[in-house]
Parts: sequence; structure tokens; C-alpha cells
Amino acid sequence: MDQESSSSFDVLIIGAGLSGIGMACHLAMDHPGLRVGLIERRAAMGGTWDLFRYPGVRSDSDMFTFGYAFRPWHALDVMADGDAIRNYVIDTAREYGVDGKIHYGLKVLSSSWSGTARQWRVQVLDEQRGETREFTTRFLIVCTGYYNYDRGYLPAFPGVDRFQGQCVHPQQWPPGLDYRDKRVVVIGSGATAVTLVPAMAGDAAHVTMLQRSPTYILSLPRFDKISAVLQTFLPKPLVFRMARRRNIFLTRLIYKAARRWPHKVRAFLLSGVRKKLGPDADMRHFTPTYQPWDQRLCVVPDGDLFEAIKSGKASVMTGEVATFTEHGVQLASGELLEADLVITATGLDMQTLGGMQLDVDGQPRVMGELVTYKGVLLQDTPNFACIFGYTNAPWTLKADLAAKYVCRLLAHMRELGASVVTPRAPADERQDDSIMGALTSGYVQRGAPVLPKQGRHVPWRVLNNYERDCEMLLKWPVADAALEIQHSL
Repeated sequence: MDQESSSSFDVLIIGAGLSGIGMACHLAMDHPGLRVGLIERRAAMGGTWDLFRYPGVRSDSDMFTFGYAFRPWHALDVMADGDAIRNYVIDTAREYGVDGKIHYGLKVLSSSWSGTARQWRVQVLDEQRGETREFTTRFLIVCTGYYNYDRGYLPAFPGVDRFQGQCVHPQQWPPGLDYRDKRVVVIGSGATAVTLVPAMAGDAAHVTMLQRSPTYILSLPRFDKISAVLQTFLPKPLVFRMARRRNIFLTRLIYKAARRWPHKVRAFLLSGVRKKLGPDADMRHFTPTYQPWDQRLCVVPDGDLFEAIKSGKASVMTGEVATFTEHGVQLASGELLEADLVITATGLDMQTLGGMQLDVDGQPRVMGELVTYKGVLLQDTPNFACIFGYTNAPWTLKADLAAKYVCRLLAHMRELGASVVTPRAPADERQDDSIMGALTSGYVQRGAPVLPKQGRHVPWRVLNNYERDCEMLLKWPVADAALEIQHSL
């Protein structure tokens, strides 16, 4: 699209990643007559899958549930690499005519609602030209996720300036980084760390994963053999729809079992690790102190992390970083891990709304001080939606449901002849925990102040429950006393 061709929209979407493209596709299907635009800060669509370029980058969910419901994943690899996911997003945008609606290279600075004009004014910065521009829209949808794209989280490690090797954060992976025959220490134990270690182990001299505490790790098959057999005599679209339903069921089953029988699920997960590593495994490095799903599980395809450890090319250490030295990382125990390259896979820096300022008639709207309506709309904020995915299931499951709900809401407004809808929460509804408060992960606890708060009751409470969300977002009537409606002038 010619970026100068239009600046006024019926619906404006911030972000052209997995959620933003999905939202735009739903609008193309359900509301083809609306003027829809997308603003993307980067020079390409894909969001997370365009940003992260570290070795082995892949999904940490199975693709049958991580893919869009309206365009199922049509490959047999269960966890796809970053390039495949980025191409899937691009192909989806092209198929639904969304790719021509994206304005690239624009950083959103602020969005201001005018009650008089009944529209949003969105101020953006063209970072290449150094110029500011303004868009207007009747309805604003933010699809920027919950972390800062400019930088990842990096603790203040003592002595890091003394280190004579190279120190890299995965979010800013340098193109062409050569780690062949180098001693590598990966600090972290989350999804990024367990992906990096086996991906680098083949070329590095040795890779050590240094963790403060262990994480639950589940091995899944890399290739869906069941679907491979079924598609020999059933239509492929049917096979992949069946795979999606099956994997949604299994994902939810594991989560529910972990909540109901945590000790049994813990034993199951640990026995899986022991089976992969063999009887001589030091299980101290794979036995978390918390129960399953107090933090997200890490998933590895075909146990590749365990294979790297068994080969001797990789190892796991548990301990605190005391200081960096000239030649590596010294632990609080006194042990020195010699390194030529340190990868700080230390997590995300949480951020909402892509860092933009939000106000309604000059009154600030701060995400961390408000509750969400059905996990989609924002308290006291007119014609505004924010698409968040699940924390206890593949992100896109919830993003798809939220997008469908927004489409239902827009249809409801059209039927009523309404121009403005604003959720109004009871005065005592807000609680202190955030919408991600069910997880104890470090990045969630650090980010709690900037995340929307939980309400006490539905629809102000985020359920993180796929079955109940399907009912609430797709089947409950859109009409609700909590939604204040203003009719068109």
C-alpha cells in the first residue's frame, strides 16, 4: 500500500504479527466493507517471527493449535521453525488480501480518543524519515503482544565488563555470529535456552546451559505420524482439522491434570526426562521446586536437548551467577564456567501497547490500572480492543477467539446503529493480580505493574480456559448491561 494513500479508517490495527494479521483476516471475512489498516513498526510483517533470528528459533507449541483456526497448519512437522511460521503468516495475509493494507516503518507514539469526533487520533513516527504523521480511526485494535521489541530483559551481572569474550542476548542476535568450536554458556532455562542449546551444540566446542533453577521439559514428536497415515486415505483438510481438535484436547488435558493432580503430572514429566537421559542422569538439574504449570512447560522436539546432553556436546548446570570473569562465568559455588561466548537467554522485558501513550478526552488510560472486559476490551476506553493470547495454551487459540468476538461486536454495533461502545466496570471490581497472575515466572512477576489487572468476576476476570472462552466470546449475546452504547449522530 502507498503509505500516503489513506490515513482514515473504520478499524486500525497496531501490529502486523501473528495476532494482527489474524485480526485483519477475520475482518476481511466478516466485514469486507470496512476500511481496515495496519500499522507495523518493523519493515516486514511477522512480529515475533520476524524479530527473533537466533539458531533453532521455533514454536514452543504444536503448530496444529498454534496456527489459525480459519487457515489450518498444513504440514506434518509438529513444531515449526521461525522461517516456516513467518512464511505462514505472510501467505495467510496474501490469501486474505491483508498484505496490501499494512503501513510499515511506523512507531506509534500515542492514541487519543475524541468523544466529540467519536474517533481515535493515532500519532506515529516514521523512524526512517524522522517525520510524525496522524491516522484517524473509529475503532482501534492493539495487537502488539506483551513484551518490548527493542530489548530483552538483562539482569545487571557483576563483572560483565571484564569478560573478554562476546556476550549476546537472543533478541538482538547478530547476523553471521560465528560460534564454531567455541565454548558457549547459555544463561537461562526457558523456551529460548532449551532451543538454543541443541541448535548450537553441533558446531560449538561445548554448550553449557546455566540455570538458576530447573524447568519442566516435555519431549514431543517432531513429526506427526498419525496424520501422515491418515492423509493417505482421507482428505488433507479433514486430517489437519482432526489433528487440531486432537491437540487442543491434549493440551487442555495436560493443563487440567496438572492443576488437579500436580504430583502425578510431576512424576510423569520427570519420568519422561529420566527415560530420555538414561539411568545415570543427574535429575537435580531437571527437577523444579514448583508444581507443573505454575510456570510454562518447555517443549523439545524428539528430545533434542537430551540427545545433545547425552552426546557430550552439551551440559546443564544449576547455580547462581556470582560474577563474570575475563574468561567466563563464576558461580556462587565458586565453580568457573569457561566461555568464549555467553548467551543471556534471560527473558523478556514486559511492555503493553507497544509502549504508546493512551488517553480518552485527555484523561490517561494506563493498562496496569484497569481491568479487561472478556479479556478483549479495556475498562472505560471507547471503541478499543487489545488482543492477548493464552499463557497456558498456544497463543493463537485465544487470539482467534478474541478476533471473532471483535467482529461480533462490530456487527452488533452496526445492527444497533451505534457509533461508540465503552465497557464500564463496577467500582470494586479490580483486584491486584494481573491477567497473567496465575504464572509465577520471573518475566510475569516483573511485568505485573504494566499488565491489565484481574477483575473479581466474569466478564472482568480473564479465564485462561479455552472451553469457557468459546462459550463467552462466541455464544453469549453481545448485548450486555456492562457495555455503554452511544448511537450514531
